[in-house]
Amino acid sequence: MQNKGKFYMTTAIAYTSGKPHIGNTYEIILADAIARYKKAEGYDVYFQTGTDEHGQKIQEKAEAAGITPKEYVDQVAGEVKRIWDLVNASYDNFVRTTDEDHERCVKKIFKKLYDKGDIYKGAYEGLYCTPCESFWTESQLVDGKCPDCGREVQPAKEEAYFFKMSKYADRLIDYINTHPDFIQPVSRKNEMMNNFLLPGLQDLCVSRTSFSWGIPVDFDPKHVVYVWLDALTNYITKIGYDPDGSSELFNKNWPADLHLIGKDIVRFHTIYWPIFLMALDLPLPKQVFGHPWLLQGGDKMSKSKGNVIYADDMVELFGVDATRYFVLHEMPFENDGIITWELVIERFNSELANVLGNLVNRTVSMSNKYFDGVVRSTGVTACSQGDHSAIDADLKAVVTGTVAEVSSKMEKLRVADAITEVFALFRRCNKYIDETTPWVLAKDEADSDRLAEVLYNLTESIAIGASLLHSFLPETAEKIAAQLNTTLRSLEDCERFGLYVSGTKVTDAPEILFGRLKAEDVMPRVQEIQAAQRAEFEAEQAKLAGTDAQKNAPCYEQPAESNVIDIEPKAEITFEDFEKLQFQVGEIIACEAVEKSKKLLCSQVKIGSQVKQIVSGIRKYYTPEEMVGKKVMVLVNLKPAKLAGVLSEGMLLCAEDAEGNLALLTPEKPMPAGAEIA
Repeated sequence: MQNKGKFYMTTAIAYTSGKPHIGNTYEIILADAIARYKKAEGYDVYFQTGTDEHGQKIQEKAEAAGITPKEYVDQVAGEVKRIWDLVNASYDNFVRTTDEDHERCVKKIFKKLYDKGDIYKGAYEGLYCTPCESFWTESQLVDGKCPDCGREVQPAKEEAYFFKMSKYADRLIDYINTHPDFIQPVSRKNEMMNNFLLPGLQDLCVSRTSFSWGIPVDFDPKHVVYVWLDALTNYITKIGYDPDGSSELFNKNWPADLHLIGKDIVRFHTIYWPIFLMALDLPLPKQVFGHPWLLQGGDKMSKSKGNVIYADDMVELFGVDATRYFVLHEMPFENDGIITWELVIERFNSELANVLGNLVNRTVSMSNKYFDGVVRSTGVTACSQGDHSAIDADLKAVVTGTVAEVSSKMEKLRVADAITEVFALFRRCNKYIDETTPWVLAKDEADSDRLAEVLYNLTESIAIGASLLHSFLPETAEKIAAQLNTTLRSLEDCERFGLYVSGTKVTDAPEILFGRLKAEDVMPRVQEIQAAQRAEFEAEQAKLAGTDAQKNAPCYEQPAESNVIDIEPKAEITFEDFEKLQFQVGEIIACEAVEKSKKLLCSQVKIGSQVKQIVSGIRKYYTPEEMVGKKVMVLVNLKPAKLAGVLSEGMLLCAEDAEGNLALLTPEKPMPAGAEIA
């Protein structure tokens, strides 16, 4: 295989504020597929990922947990690495921004930029978003809130060091205009230019004094290096960059060929990061790709919304490669993708079980049934049914032409389209079975050689398809090769039909790669997972109550009119979906505070002739005494779950304003307890 040179790629480093969900995990799976394919093409790939571990939010979470920040990030970084390994990420380096070599180099970088005059000392007075760890001016806010996450901001003033962003702005604009592939997709480039660069850049705060969990500025130790100068530089520090002399690994691999990141942090990677590199007199990365989000049922995943799906739960229910297949295949190139448990089951059955698993099993089983597992090429294209040479030629053309289609898609990072091409090959094989009807050929001894050729063509086609599948579903590809008693091929050999050794014996006990699933078998386990997540979240909220209630609030946007709130619409549901929900009027006959929680109330709610116990996070807005006697609207058929150790058998409906205040929904006119809400 021809060596095509180096290919250095990175993911964003995961922020260690908590366990990564499947939307976060998608990025490492996507990166892994790209890295594996680049290796197959002949590139010398260096693939780096890791964790971002400093900042105010980490310090506060550690304090709430009663442990040190280092103990906290050690736990979370370990969990991130466990999940990355679980999904078969083939990274070369897992970095941590608490690594000594990184911290040492960041101090040097800060000092170099300070000595150069690009960093200066001043004071910052502005509006600060703690979850995003970002300062904003009044003009940058959207409806008075953080433009990134929509949460509340707080006035803040402190001494800080600043980086002269405007000094390099024109140079960056020129670079972007003369390097059209630098920011992908193009829509991300347009957003950066029109919303940030062209209106003018303000100097960037690059140190903080209001918290201590960060890399100290060694010549002014009351300051710690601000998160983005710390986090972004991992791409060079962890491959051996040093202002005093860089390593061979750095000299070989920099500039990066690809930074793969989420669309929400494109600004930091295409504005702040390139300018830092310009100031360090280093070349810029060749490409930054801002991938879309994976949304749960059309909504952004967050623990506060109770809609989080984790990779390890998906792997438990569907397996590693089914998890990889779904996130890679269902994510469009530019627009957000949708994931639901039901959709995963549907794709598992229709694509993995029917198209691929059934094809491999049928082919191996027919070889065993008709020829004792021996696959041989006879070259016979005719049979009692007629001449099938055109059918054979078409199959071979599709199969050998697939590698070019896949490579074309991967060159443009259209991974979902590349997988579609591989599965088009498998679909063509299934069609070939229908065209050649091996079970009919087996009835006539005179057609034995034609039957053997049909099964050889299928086996050879599957072997090529498995080789192309390897970058995306490595375990499955290897299992297929083992069942065919062959090895996976190079991409060059995938263009050549007939390399499967005639006379090879396939396995006599074919493994079911993907057995069909029934929703009624899977969904009860899903409901258990969701109930456990809700209980865990409520327990967290109870523990953290009083520290910073806004941190976990839903990200609603408030328009100029203070009495109107717009929220992002969720995915449409059918009338049949709505009919599954049962709403009734309830009367609260008793209520008390939950002892282990600062936010929960436990109400006894009379609904018709029965009484349900319902736990609600509304203690901040209602006293137990106020609750008794109220007529409320209740979702009565919600699966019971324990919140802070107390069983809850339904949900009280509330409205929420822009400040997060809650109000119970009550009937406009007197209605009896148990009345149906329709």
